[in-house]
Amino acid sequence: MKVLVIGGGNMGMTYAEGMSSSPLLNRKKLMIYDNSPEKIQLLKNNKSFHVFDQLGQCLPNADVVFLVVKPFHCEDLFEIMKPMCNKEQVFVSLMAGVTIAQIQESLSINKVIRAMPNLPAQVGKGVTSFTESETVSRLELLMIRNLLDTTGVSIHVKSEKFIDASTGISGSGPAYIFYFMQSMTEAALKMGFSQIDSKTLVSHTFEGAITLFNENDFSPEDWMQKVASKGGTTQAALDSLEDNNVKELIKEAAFAAFDRAVELGKE
Repeated sequence: MKVLVIGGGNMGMTYAEGMSSSPLLNRKKLMIYDNSPEKIQLLKNNKSFHVFDQLGQCLPNADVVFLVVKPFHCEDLFEIMKPMCNKEQVFVSLMAGVTIAQIQESLSINKVIRAMPNLPAQVGKGVTSFTESETVSRLELLMIRNLLDTTGVSIHVKSEKFIDASTGISGSGPAYIFYFMQSMTEAALKMGFSQIDSKTLVSHTFEGAITLFNENDFSPEDWMQKVASKGGTTQAALDSLEDNNVKELIKEAAFAAFDRAVELGKE
């Protein structure tokens, strides 16, 4: 299988590095394209890649094409790509808000998989939701899933609605976690802890809580009840969060990202 990644930015590099060692490539070098001279030079430092700055030299030869560019770049890019594409190729889009139908129409192709990655893919802890057009075979879908799994785990969803919804939960979700971590870090600093100790307190608290959650069958609510005791310190903190309606605000934030993803698909 010949795999091409279009876009050598952070996410493109992440998926390219993950997929480059996949046995599905059958020891063939993964192809990667970018039009930035600076990125081209950086990409050439990785001996696992076959780097291109001309689409005509790589796109016609690819079996699977990953589209990892900013959505506002896609219109101009598609005009260049269209004459070089064929209907046997499978296109995997990691572009937020760009629908399967838009890609099919713009490139005059049939086989499209739309995926929503997230930032932890950079450390092999990503989660990627994906869905496909009707023309993608079960074997092709399985192969793409195996490629996506090189950066963490993947979740197959029934329709594009859930791709947009994933944007609000997993795609944008790491930023919500960092927001919470920043707030806790600032509180620790205000209490008098050093920057290093504040980071250690917050990061290990999050890491430990996630490990507990993943290694047991208890719900988040169950864990809160285990930590909090009536009239205790934890309950005081949870009461403050409830009084300030933080839970509903987090839900509203997730839906704001979801709604924006839907809007992007209509622009």
